Amino acid sequence: MEEAKIVQGLIKEIKKCTLPLAFMEVCGTHTMTISRYGLRNMLPANIRLLSGPGCPVCVTATREIDTGIAFARTPGLILTTFGDMLRVPGSHSSLLRERAGGSDVRVVYSILEALQIAKENPNRPVIFYSVGFETTAPSAAFGIMEAKKANLQNFSVLCIHKTLPNALRALLDSGELGLNGFILPGHVSAIIGADVYDFLAEEYGISGVVAGFEPRDVLGAILMLIRRQGSAAKIENEYRRVVKAKGNPAALAAMQQVFEPCDSEWRGLGVIPGSGLRINARWQDFDALRRFAVEPGESVEHKACACGDILRGVKLPAECALFGALCTPENPVGPCMVSSEGSCAAYYRYRE
Repeated sequence: MEEAKIVQGLIKEIKKCTLPLAFMEVCGTHTMTISRYGLRNMLPANIRLLSGPGCPVCVTATREIDTGIAFARTPGLILTTFGDMLRVPGSHSSLLRERAGGSDVRVVYSILEALQIAKENPNRPVIFYSVGFETTAPSAAFGIMEAKKANLQNFSVLCIHKTLPNALRALLDSGELGLNGFILPGHVSAIIGADVYDFLAEEYGISGVVAGFEPRDVLGAILMLIRRQGSAAKIENEYRRVVKAKGNPAALAAMQQVFEPCDSEWRGLGVIPGSGLRINARWQDFDALRRFAVEPGESVEHKACACGDILRGVKLPAECALFGALCTPENPVGPCMVSSEGSCAAYYRYRE
């Protein structure tokens, strides 16, 4: 009851705003919270919420999906990855189809499970297909360190990690969106800290609020953004119980030791300079892309899939011609309908 009273109080304050405002959440868990609890329907019509590139599976480019599939097809190789990646469509196949066709593709819940598989199969190459933002990159770094300590010569990582700040730059530089603020991710920010986003206010004059994942967190962040309108832009931290100004020093140190920045292709956003992570030269023995020569072939996008536009906030999921008809969670055409953090999956699951 106390939670309900807090939510009702926040909604009451938000409804006092009469300005037309658009805020973007850039975290898939926020998207799921907003949809699950019907927060969009609670807001006045003048407040719009847009979903951005907050789902790491969704922003993984088709060529990167095709590369994982090419590795899976390598005779004798064991490919390990998180469950969400299995059903993401590539140009002509998916990891799930490859597994059904005989490829050894295994779902793991952490890189440590992949290391154990490598220990149990010393005569077979084992690859961990590592996808995600700064949230999962530290665990991948620690896993690579552990592999070196254990001298696992049959283990390597297909590193497809992306970093969020430069994606926000790309969104704003595109000029497509008239945003009035960002609801910034809690999980990513727990690693990189809240101060990283200061450039949004200083360079672009747009405010942002790092938020937690309960309805009161999201609504509180929206109210904080509303109250910033007409004042100097600022980055605020609603999620202080978890997120610190400078982030997690140990996790950041591990990332800096194992990875280095690189250009990365994002679905819907194209190649964004400095927005990816690759394994640096010191740890290159564990870089699958350096150890194995695979050719994914020419990548092909589904012409009718609007996933790229949805990730940029240009379209809502229901505005895609395939949504709920040809594209469903059981038969996904694009990754936004596959991942548990995907915008289309959230809209579809809670569409009533």
